[in-house]
Amino acid sequence: MIKPHGSDALDPRFVYDSEKRHALIEEAEGLHSILLNSAAAANAVMLGGGYFNPLTGYMNLADSLSVAEKMHTTDGLFFPVPIVNLTNESGVEAGQRIALRDPNVEGNPVLAIMSVAAVETVSEDQINFMAEKIFRSLDEKHPGVATFTGLGRTLLSGSIDVLNFSYFQADFPDTFRTAVEIRNEIAEHGWNKVVAFQTRNPMHRAHEELCRMAMHDLDADGILIHMLLGKLKPGDIPADVRDASIRKMVEVYFPPNTVMVTGYGFDMLYAGPREAVLHAVFRQNCGCTHLIVGRDHAGVGDYYGGFDAQTIFAEEVPEGALELEVYNADHTAYSKKLDKVVMMKDAPDHSKEDFVLLSGTAVREMLGKGIAPPPEFSRPEVAKILSDYYQTLDS
Repeated sequence: MIKPHGSDALDPRFVYDSEKRHALIEEAEGLHSILLNSAAAANAVMLGGGYFNPLTGYMNLADSLSVAEKMHTTDGLFFPVPIVNLTNESGVEAGQRIALRDPNVEGNPVLAIMSVAAVETVSEDQINFMAEKIFRSLDEKHPGVATFTGLGRTLLSGSIDVLNFSYFQADFPDTFRTAVEIRNEIAEHGWNKVVAFQTRNPMHRAHEELCRMAMHDLDADGILIHMLLGKLKPGDIPADVRDASIRKMVEVYFPPNTVMVTGYGFDMLYAGPREAVLHAVFRQNCGCTHLIVGRDHAGVGDYYGGFDAQTIFAEEVPEGALELEVYNADHTAYSKKLDKVVMMKDAPDHSKEDFVLLSGTAVREMLGKGIAPPPEFSRPEVAKILSDYYQTLDS
């Protein structure tokens, strides 16, 4: 199986030994504690699951600036975005052990224990430098920029021991999986070549067929449909609705034992190209050999070019930095001429009228009125689940 990023074996920061975990939970009761923001909590969950291997904790300022600028730490580890614990909390000192409390669970239970290596103040210029490198923008209307620049100006770095996976296991018991669990399940299937499909949205016909195209073109053994389960911007469809619609699509339209439907506990960055590379890193840690990167992957608004998330791999990711390979996908749509979903670049003789093209706004309006989109655009079973959600929302 493909090696994890940066090491021969995964080093998940979740404490699997029950005795050690119980001892740490007891220790946490006597420690100074801070309340994390959602971004730092999501980073802890991803570290706990082995997704950010080989990192053992939050980056310091020098590594964060280096990663933002050059996509590698000061000691040369390739990594596409800073993994940080930025806060406004005070009273923390280097050398201290502190309890990190979960902002997303009632009662704010301890999520992890941190051995603080450094406490550093980040200047406004440094925050803006990192934001501009990560998001290619400093526009406060960009949801990723607004979140990142508002996290705080005190940077806590150091290794962590993760004690639970926040709300993800409780809310998504059938879907949330760690990188360790996914890697193990791939091995159990006996799959050698696995294609990952990233989604924060429901999957329509074009997405479904794109997975089939990739599986066929790469002669892959299986598909990992891997959905983000964390925080999104207003207007995005909640994870439970996406989960239900994707599972129904796979159940009805894919052969048995060819698709794994899973999710991961992370908040969306909307960082476009940089986030696409982050997706590649942690899909390699999951055991995937390929990642589908399509038009405007992890994008938002008009902040990125349509295929910037593909060109970054060719132009900025050093050769050999990743073992996982990228499957570049063009915009896909249903061809009325060919009576099937195609990549638009493969149909040069088509005009716009030859495709079934619907805007997100148009689809939402249809679903809100209980009108099913054309079957060429969305499977009826999927449309029913989404329609029920939108009608409830509108009412």
